[in-house]
Amino acid sequence: MNRISFAALAVIASSIVAAAQITTPGTDVLGAHLNYGRGCTACHSPHSGASGNGKAHTPDASAARNPILWGEDVTSLYGRSITTGGGKFVEVLPASMSANTPDVAGMLTCLSCHDGNFAPAAMMKNKVYETLPSTYGIRSQVPTLIGGSGISAGSFISEHPMGLNANIRCGGSGWDCAETNGAIAMRGAASSRFVQSYGFFVKPGSYNNRAIIVCTTCHEPHVMNVVKVTQGSNSGLPPGNYATMFFLRAPYNPADTNPSSNQTAQFCRQCHGDKSNEMNGSTAGTVF
Repeated sequence: MNRISFAALAVIASSIVAAAQITTPGTDVLGAHLNYGRGCTACHSPHSGASGNGKAHTPDASAARNPILWGEDVTSLYGRSITTGGGKFVEVLPASMSANTPDVAGMLTCLSCHDGNFAPAAMMKNKVYETLPSTYGIRSQVPTLIGGSGISAGSFISEHPMGLNANIRCGGSGWDCAETNGAIAMRGAASSRFVQSYGFFVKPGSYNNRAIIVCTTCHEPHVMNVVKVTQGSNSGLPPGNYATMFFLRAPYNPADTNPSSNQTAQFCRQCHGDKSNEMNGSTAGTVF
């Protein structure tokens, strides 16, 4: 009886895990960033950076120290001031690609296409144009501009807080986590339970020994539709390939047919601990 019960439980558990995972993505994981087939070279140029991508400009002095070989001309963004989070956070973008701050690769590069000015007049047309995976359902026209509030092109005031002043905090109304030299450790009683149930997939930047939010904190620009969880991941989820959307770094699928699924809320709760089950006394875990 015990053997039969154990076997039955194992089958049930494996079926739950299988339902929570996607086996193999049916589309290229680069997704919309294939950029009409240009692929990696739409953003990177393996030789000579932006000049090697045919840009008609004089590269700044930092071109030789561009570690990610960014192929787009971002000189018009240098030093630009943007305001996010309802006007509460002001970010002054780096003055060059060689600035040793996390907003270089984490914001400046993203805004070279997504600032609300370039992309609408170029290849992106403010909508996803690549073939979307079936998990996206009817979401075939996904806005792709973080500077497109409708107020004016390039307006960021209604965007999620980001920049060198947008800190992720432990304690207070946040998680019972620990921050050391800009690194977040989810090791409190509640935060560790959350990691076991869902995980901590976000990638904060580090500036002045504080964890900060940049575009790449939530987004992995190279993988659009899948998140790979391994045995070494900072997550208690069973290893496997999990569905995601919008280049998000963690399982996130509003097209999940389970009406009890809370995985999209769990994504936001990685930083917003005060909105979590664990910090509000609930024992509910992640539901796929």
